[in-house]
Amino acid sequence: MNRKNALAAGVAAALALGSVTMVATQSTAAPRPTAAAGASASQPGAGFRAMTADARREAIRTAGRNAAATARELGMGPDERLVAKDVLIDADGSRHVRYDRTYRGLPVIGGDLVVHLAEDGTITGSDLAHQGAVRIAGTTPKLTAADASAKAVKHARHVKKAKAGSKDSALVVYAVGKIPVLAYRSTVTGEGETGPTSREAVIVDATSGAALDQYELHQSVTGTGNGVTVGQVSIETTQTAGGYTLTDAAHGGTIVYDSYNSPQSNPRQNARAFSKTTNSWGNGTSSSRESAAVDASYGLAKTWDYYKESFNRSGIRNDGRGARAYVHVDNSLVNAFYDDNCFCMYFGDGSSQNGNTPVTAVDVAGHEMSHGVTAATANLTYSGESGGLNEATSDIFGTMVEFYANNAGDPGDYYIGEKLNMSGGSLRRMDNPATDGRSLSCWNSGAGSVDVHLSSGIGNHFFYLAAEGTGAKTIGGRPHTGTTCNNDTFAGIGKDKAAAVWYRALTTYMTSTTNYAGARTATLQAAADLYGTNSQERYLVSKAWAAVSVGTALPDPGTPTPSPTTPPSGNALTNGSFEQGTSGWTQSDNIITNSSLQPARDGSWYAWMMGYSTDAIESLSQSNIAVPSTGTPKLTFWLKVSTQESGSTAYDTLKVNVNGTTLATYSNANASSGYVQKTVDLSAHKGQTVKLEFAGTEDTYLSTIFLLDGITIG
Repeated sequence: MNRKNALAAGVAAALALGSVTMVATQSTAAPRPTAAAGASASQPGAGFRAMTADARREAIRTAGRNAAATARELGMGPDERLVAKDVLIDADGSRHVRYDRTYRGLPVIGGDLVVHLAEDGTITGSDLAHQGAVRIAGTTPKLTAADASAKAVKHARHVKKAKAGSKDSALVVYAVGKIPVLAYRSTVTGEGETGPTSREAVIVDATSGAALDQYELHQSVTGTGNGVTVGQVSIETTQTAGGYTLTDAAHGGTIVYDSYNSPQSNPRQNARAFSKTTNSWGNGTSSSRESAAVDASYGLAKTWDYYKESFNRSGIRNDGRGARAYVHVDNSLVNAFYDDNCFCMYFGDGSSQNGNTPVTAVDVAGHEMSHGVTAATANLTYSGESGGLNEATSDIFGTMVEFYANNAGDPGDYYIGEKLNMSGGSLRRMDNPATDGRSLSCWNSGAGSVDVHLSSGIGNHFFYLAAEGTGAKTIGGRPHTGTTCNNDTFAGIGKDKAAAVWYRALTTYMTSTTNYAGARTATLQAAADLYGTNSQERYLVSKAWAAVSVGTALPDPGTPTPSPTTPPSGNALTNGSFEQGTSGWTQSDNIITNSSLQPARDGSWYAWMMGYSTDAIESLSQSNIAVPSTGTPKLTFWLKVSTQESGSTAYDTLKVNVNGTTLATYSNANASSGYVQKTVDLSAHKGQTVKLEFAGTEDTYLSTIFLLDGITIG
């Protein structure tokens, strides 16, 4: 995790490979209504009420009318506005409203949120990408847009030779870290890793010009294949006076165009709609330009049908409107990508390296269309861990579409792009991502710093284990291995239930900066909503996350809980140095971090609490800690306090609570230039099992930051 480098989701998301980082969301959600333990997830909407397009539009308008009152109730500042983006309604009438945020008219990157309401309109909780009000010194930048563009060109990592006039800069508020800043978002185009028209988004500080983050807008993939993939299928077309077009009126008017090899920089430059006098399309090989269009039309229709039948979702944006698709993009392009700006999908023809196989397989179409669903819902930042989750989401639902399509020539499996005949047999494998020698199968502290198509392996691996469990299987005629990172063994809940959990988490609880720890929280809440808090499904979801090194498994609801008076065996405290990331800890916000904005005492990870300059609370805790029963047990930790306050009055505090009792309090009055070791006597809890909590409180005005590291009990 890295607070600084989490970035707003990219305009375009592709099937292939790129790089970045992210942050956990702040959750203030109260317990939500849960389904009975045996509730079915096969019903449309995975717990959501079906809505017509008109009803959805009216729900969004209502949310917009309530936006100002909602902002006030959430404690947002007078310069902030909420813009309603989507509304989901549960079967019991509860609503989940997704908002984007602006500040004095500027878009706020990392400012999105979901507000949860009871049927009577009472707010029951919220999930925010940025906690509290957004405040910056002003909206007048020191840098001009031209200066920012020049800085962006210098900071670009993936574009090395920017072309004149190929960059643009727009003012935004960058609120991914604790302290929002005025920034420019620039797009740099030029010669780079994806060819002569590579594009990269760069965020720079509008005062200093320092780079806050950057990521590719298009990523490329290479491989080998052996022909057009879907075989003989039925597709939806539209009859015209002169014949037929590849316009799918049954799926929102989705239209497939021939790009006529327009360049990636302008893939619609030479495009024209497919049309002919007969209603027979393609010949099953790439010798006919129509064959790739058949693949795309079929795959996109199956994706639409999957979302409709599984979740009652009507298209990418749930508004019944189909997107445009373009095949035969560029020359020798072994890639496919989605662009939310134009609401379009693009598919390359492949190259001589893969037998000129169009990149239009069913799971590829499902993958790209699902990028649009993510953009319309959580809008996961295409950077770092959230970028890995973005890619994993597309792999998950692309795979589910492949199972749903049940195409005889392409049976469902957990291999991604296997019909493209890539070297190694596929682009990625969900059952054991690390088999390609690059992808991550297990979470580690560096997961936010690798290419998003590699960190996606963590989410893919989780999903496979949640769906199928552990052990070797043959699925779709292909071997699968349910290996784990902790040598655990367990059963899965089935792919349909696992997909329902992921969809509800994505659309109801995740925000743009959700990381893997946040995804675990979101899916556990989703599983509780669908199947019950004490359900076996929720327990197995937690087992699957633990099996990829994200958190620990919940207690088995079918196993009696040991007496809390019996101290557990093993270490008194887990991961006190934080070098295993969030493992062992429960945090209210993205507290545990390896951000370079503040120093760790040892290693690279530490806990950063408070520093908002506004009314805020935070909590970092660990339960079931065995306090030694002999000697004089004590809690020892290192604390660094930085503050804008002055004097000895305690305005902002950090309390050490054990089993709910405050044993020590530190404040802005304890400011120090470096880490200072602190000791708290635990003799009153000798031989007990306790919960340790660091509880931070900050007032409305000046900022105080509390940094923690090297926590031990002994």
